[in-house]
Amino acid sequence: MVSPLLRPMSPTDVAPSAEMILRNEWGVRRDWLAFAAAQPECVPIVAEADGSIVATGVGTASGLVGWIGTIFVEPARRGQGLGRAITQAIIDRLEAAGCRTLVLVATAEGRRLYERMGFDVHTRYRILEAPGLPPGGANGAGSIGGGVVRPFEAADLDQLGALDAQATGEDRRHALLTLANPASTKVLVGPDGDVRGYVCRPPWGGGATIARTADDALAIADARRRTAGPAGKVRVGILRENEEGHDRLVAAGWKLSWSAPRMIRGEQIDWHPEWIWGQFNHAMG
Repeated sequence: MVSPLLRPMSPTDVAPSAEMILRNEWGVRRDWLAFAAAQPECVPIVAEADGSIVATGVGTASGLVGWIGTIFVEPARRGQGLGRAITQAIIDRLEAAGCRTLVLVATAEGRRLYERMGFDVHTRYRILEAPGLPPGGANGAGSIGGGVVRPFEAADLDQLGALDAQATGEDRRHALLTLANPASTKVLVGPDGDVRGYVCRPPWGGGATIARTADDALAIADARRRTAGPAGKVRVGILRENEEGHDRLVAAGWKLSWSAPRMIRGEQIDWHPEWIWGQFNHAMG
């Protein structure tokens, strides 16, 4: 077989890349790859051989922290070092962009490779799932702690960015600028108008969610469940450090869907993992 050529993913690569991933039953990735190919902070890469896309990978630079994900290699091309080559190419680009810490969420198959590349297990994500609820309950706008869940307004952006940076230790304002709007994003505001939490739902699914307290996070999750309705379902993604959140969710009927290690290379992050209740995805945090 011809050795694959690694190069940046262009917008015209999105469809064949997404089709390659979907054909191999790794899910629908088209909207995400289209975003990554257009977002300056993302560094998507493809491997091409014989005129076909045979592997993908995406990095996202969020200030001093860079994420690595969507590493997928066509089954016939596995075992040839291609996954490692794409991962290293993304690392090089993120470090050149000024990232001092690199983060990824590992599959069981990928963990050993990442350990050989200098990553250590940092903590663990637990993804929990619950069915939707009937509309109602203060129109999905109530908060246990006295706040209100409402659609995003442009004036919220600075507070959202500051809260998100405190929680994650990253600068994800670039994602919020692009993705936050009244249809995709809900914020929880206190009686004095301060933003205490938010959820931002990108076009590809998932839902980056930040809240300082379990009460506020559960209010946001309840609003999401009522938006989903009884026929839908909602997921949240919490970290191992958030034991109170885990116990509160389980008591409210949420069930563990899956779990995976979060791995890190480089400097430690100044963050609040217990404030994180959901992700954009696992190539952007």
